[in-house]
Parts: sequence; structure tokens; C-alpha cells
Amino acid sequence: MDNKYKSVPVKSSEITSYSQYLSRRDFLRTAGIVTGSALLAACTPGASAATEPAADTAMPDLPAKQDELGDPANSYQDITNYNNYYEFSTDKEAVNPYSQDFKTEPWTVEVSGLVNNPKTYGMEDLLKFPQEERVYRLRCVEAWSMVIPWTGFTLASLLKEVEPTSDAKFVRFETVYRPEEMPGQKAPFYPWPYQEGLRLDEAMHDLTILATGLYGMPMPNPNGAPIRLVVPWKYGFKSIKSIVKIELTAEQPSTLWNSIGSNEYGFYSNVNPERPHPRWSQATERRIGEFARRPTLMFNGYAEQVAPLYAGMDLIENY
Repeated sequence: MDNKYKSVPVKSSEITSYSQYLSRRDFLRTAGIVTGSALLAACTPGASAATEPAADTAMPDLPAKQDELGDPANSYQDITNYNNYYEFSTDKEAVNPYSQDFKTEPWTVEVSGLVNNPKTYGMEDLLKFPQEERVYRLRCVEAWSMVIPWTGFTLASLLKEVEPTSDAKFVRFETVYRPEEMPGQKAPFYPWPYQEGLRLDEAMHDLTILATGLYGMPMPNPNGAPIRLVVPWKYGFKSIKSIVKIELTAEQPSTLWNSIGSNEYGFYSNVNPERPHPRWSQATERRIGEFARRPTLMFNGYAEQVAPLYAGMDLIENY
């Protein structure tokens, strides 16, 4: 991968262990840092008097990060306290506290369907794939955005290992279903479990990763622990969280948002400033932490890399 996209190899030994991460989180909680709501309205994060840590309070030692356009990464606090994760709550600021007791160990991901070598991976197996850092922009369909330093590995490396058959054309993903731990899954309005899908060539693209962490630490619960998809040129809801199943199929799979609102959420859901959502414009976005709006970039700024995937397609009709 072109190193201008901040692809940095990360040794498994350099990633904070789950036990160390949980110990650090407990320490921070004891020190008085509230991990729940810490954001202001209008997608602008900030700490209230109740959640503002003291100046001498120990915080995660997070190095400065930038995407390839020079935009700084959002803070760890921004990224972990402002989340769309309806399995826990429709309130972005409630996801963090509601997800704190979600259990991510043990964890397995079943890869099946039109493959020559179906396999069930434990997290210990998935962490053996070469881990690297990718600093990507995340663009939500709701017209807000972040810059996030993910740790993970290419989905293509996993798919090559299971060997898709010649009939495989799509990849279907499924989130864990645990309503006893994920209170949002008790809501009758959505066809749980969450499902998403990609065309096989999209899944095999080098920008598409399975993320296992961010800021060099294991994936936090509100961001899709322990493993999630990241497809940076598509709206964020395509990057399904807490994956337990990956299936190769011949037919385009059903996806949650497309099934309940096909006029608003297309299968492709590529970031496209020229294709408005029926209820709002996609021409501009608000970067979390900024007050002014900025122009939305075609394919979220990754057009040079991914536009060939859609050559000849009407991107307004195939939204």
C-alpha cells in the first residue's frame, strides 16, 4: 500500500494486551475520568465540568496522528464517546456507558459460504495476521466525520486464506446477537442481527480492513470490539461492528439499513457529495471538534484508489 495513506506495520507484541487495556480503563475510571457522555450538541465534542479531568490526571499516552491530507486524528475521547451503535443505544453519547460490560472474550469469527477452505477463527488467530496502522477518515451518512488511527489487517488477506470459489461475488457480514448485553437489540424496529455486505472486489481492495484496535490499543467496546470492518470510502454504517460471521455469496446480500429504508440507504453507500440523502444534503460535513462545515470529498477523498471499481456505473442510481 502507498505509504502516504499512513499504513504502518505494527507488531502484535506492540499492541497493548486486553488485560493491560482493561486495567488502564479501570485506573482511569478510579482516577475520576467518566467514560460516558462528554460531548456537546451539534456533533461538537467537549468536556463538561463534571467530566473534565484534572490537569495532572493520567491519560493514555497517544501520539499525534494525521491522515494523508494532513488532517489531525480525533482524540481517543472523541472517538470512543460519539458512536452510532444501535445495538446498544440510538443515543450516540449513551453507547459508551451501555457497552462497558459487553464481553469480547472469547470471540470467534466464522468464515463460510462459497469458499474452498471454510474456517472459524479465534481472535488469537486473527491477531496473527500482519497488523498495521491505517489513519482513515470516517464519514457518517448523517454528515459528520472523524479521522481515526485504526489498527488492523486487510480483509483480502483473510479471504485469500479461505479461497473464494469462482461463484463468489459478494461478502456478507453479521454482527453478534446478544440482547442480554446489547439492550438496543431488544428494540423491535430493526431486523437484528445487523447485516452488511460488499461486492467481492470491494472486499478485496487494499483499503478495506478488519480493524482490531485504534490508537495502538485493542478495539474499544463502543467502536465495535473486538473486530470490525472499515471501508473508508463508504458511509460509516457500512463498516459493521463486532463481527461474528463472514459469508461469501453469489447473490447480493440483504443489509439492515437497505432493507428498512432502501430509498435512503443504498447497497453501495459510497460517499458522494452529489447524491443527497432524501432528508439532507451530503455536499458538506462537520468534522467532530470543528464548528465550520467543510466540503465532502468524493469517495471520502479516496477516489484515486477506488473510482475504478465503479467505472461505467451511474453513482446516483447506484447509491
